[in-house]
Amino acid sequence: MRSVRIGVDTGGTFTDVVAVDEQTGEITTTKTPSTPANPADGFMEGVRKVLRKAAGTGEGTDLSAVSAVVHGTTVATNQLLEDRIADLGFVTTEGFEFILEIARQSVPDGYGNSYFWVKPPRIVPVHRVRTVGGRLDHTGAEVRPFDEDQAAETARWFRDRGITAIGVCFLHSYANPAHEQRMREVLEKEHPDAVISISSDVLREYREYERSVTTLVDAAVKPTMRRYIANLAERLEAASRSPRAGTADDSAGGAGDPEDAGGPEDAAGGRARGPGGMPFSIMKSNGGVLSAAEVVHQPITTVLSGPAAGALGAALIAGTAGHPSVITLDGGGTSTDVAVVVDGEPSLTTEGNVGRYPCKIPMIDIVTVGAGGGSVAWISPEGTLKVGPRSAGADPGPLCYGRGGTEVTVTDAHVFLGRVPPHLLGGEIPLDADAAREGIEALAATVGLTPERAAAGVLEISAFNQSNAIRQITVKRGLDVRDFPMVAFGGSGPLLVCRLIDILGLPSVIVPPDPGNVSAFGLLTVDVKNDYVRTFVTRDLSLERAAEIFGELEGRAASALDREGFPATEHVYARSADLRYYGQAYEVRVPAPAGPLDEAWRAEVLERFHTEHRKLYGYGYRDDPRHGVEWVNLRVSGIGPITRPALGRRPGGSGSPEPVAFREVFYDEWGPAPVHRRSALPAGVRIDGPAVIEEYGSTLPLHPGFTATTDAFGNLEVRRAADPAR
Repeated sequence: MRSVRIGVDTGGTFTDVVAVDEQTGEITTTKTPSTPANPADGFMEGVRKVLRKAAGTGEGTDLSAVSAVVHGTTVATNQLLEDRIADLGFVTTEGFEFILEIARQSVPDGYGNSYFWVKPPRIVPVHRVRTVGGRLDHTGAEVRPFDEDQAAETARWFRDRGITAIGVCFLHSYANPAHEQRMREVLEKEHPDAVISISSDVLREYREYERSVTTLVDAAVKPTMRRYIANLAERLEAASRSPRAGTADDSAGGAGDPEDAGGPEDAAGGRARGPGGMPFSIMKSNGGVLSAAEVVHQPITTVLSGPAAGALGAALIAGTAGHPSVITLDGGGTSTDVAVVVDGEPSLTTEGNVGRYPCKIPMIDIVTVGAGGGSVAWISPEGTLKVGPRSAGADPGPLCYGRGGTEVTVTDAHVFLGRVPPHLLGGEIPLDADAAREGIEALAATVGLTPERAAAGVLEISAFNQSNAIRQITVKRGLDVRDFPMVAFGGSGPLLVCRLIDILGLPSVIVPPDPGNVSAFGLLTVDVKNDYVRTFVTRDLSLERAAEIFGELEGRAASALDREGFPATEHVYARSADLRYYGQAYEVRVPAPAGPLDEAWRAEVLERFHTEHRKLYGYGYRDDPRHGVEWVNLRVSGIGPITRPALGRRPGGSGSPEPVAFREVFYDEWGPAPVHRRSALPAGVRIDGPAVIEEYGSTLPLHPGFTATTDAFGNLEVRRAADPAR
């Protein structure tokens, strides 16, 4: 029997799907429009569609051939970005009820902006904050006992007001979780309908404001994620029971908004593993995956689910082609996500934000900008042309979609200039070029430009928006953007690469095969991974105590990997530590060696810290005894490795490829440009611009003065024609 693994990445405009046959290694890709009203609809349609395509039939396909499904989702992300947070309560230590109001006293863009800046509303308004007596010190020792009566009164207060999502964060609970655990027990007894997150489970790390907000974000998205995952699991199960999954009614769990389907207990009880126990996993922000039954207990870890998969998939593709260090650019319909990969590994951070909420969970360091194919062109009150961040999304979408859109988008500009074909997805979605032209002409009249210059201006602004995001992830991190090739993927990722080469001075841009499906492919390349942290602030590290902490964290990681089905012989534990010079406010994370903790181990970690600090900030105090080093956090990542899909090589060819057609395209002026089918390009061929290279899910407009060369793995490498190959 065939065994197929499926990756499904739900974006704002399209749902991308990749299936890998585990016997033959054959990779099948497809796309389907996303369904924002209920993302599960697009998910299920994508699964059915890729199975039909893999089987070579237009009929329904039995899901019994599916061995695993991995999902990248934006459900949690969108809830936070859209501020859809209601009925959320907060419990904290008596006397600290204003912790969210005080926050960090920071003002975006510096204090020069403080006159104009309006303080945003807190994630929990102060009238829904309750305090409970009891106190621990920074070592975890009890200063005052936990107030049981006040805890019960607090639980009943939330119950009587119908507040069902509750976050708990007590002072110094990173050192001793006993009070928080007792508060959870009281809440479960007095308010059994509540969904509870406690900070010692979510983020056992000091800095009470960030720990509080991270815990509250987890509590806020937990009900939505549980319902959404339970809904998907039920629909997968229903489809697997049908002999013709493509035609069966798989709508178990209900339609409509994902928040209305299923219930928290469905996923929490393990039903989210999918049909017949089929593994059903969710992509996490840290670059790993976790089974759906586990991830519902830590939904905050999914807030950058889709973008993380794209960075990892691009890293594997680039590394296989001989480019271990690259910039990744994931261009979608709504936004563009950029990251940096160094020596095959995307950069990680614990200082990320989702919208206006700081989330101190480990996540791939990604910068997102509202510059996608659906980004809307608009005129500011000052009369200048702007593009994004608002998007037309999938529904109604750009003008050329013909679904009632009323505003010009980046996609409309490409269509008007002839740089994309008059249809998407190989003809599945016809485009209304006349509607795009009328919209561009109206916009041009408003700004006093010719239609061509107005459309080119829209694309130029979008390219600069993307380049600014790339500078944030490189120049602001101390990296020279000119040292990195870029991998451009996503449906709109390749559209502006020629301009980005010019703007940023990039050496080259790599466009993988099926670029619109790289994120979904990345889902199938990811190990199971869970992160654990313990704050342990000291200038004189006790190796014995540190060994105890690492042992405890590795024990928790082992238990999670056991539940995921990995035998102990396959467990991998990656240690790291956060250090800083004494007196600094923030720390630097460095990897820590495996094995016993001895003086050689300590010296190695300290050496790595000095080196990384100098690399990041340009100075260090390796040989200056006046500046001691302080240990802050000890961390362990538990990893369950998987077998990654192998990338096939493309047969070689010679000579100049023949275009399949010519089309009038505007670059600097109108002119006929050859149109090439990417699937017909063998390895080793070179195409000179102006040209257009089309494939199922994306298009590469090749400007005059640029070349595109196909490498052994089918990647297109784009560079300036005069640039020597590196």
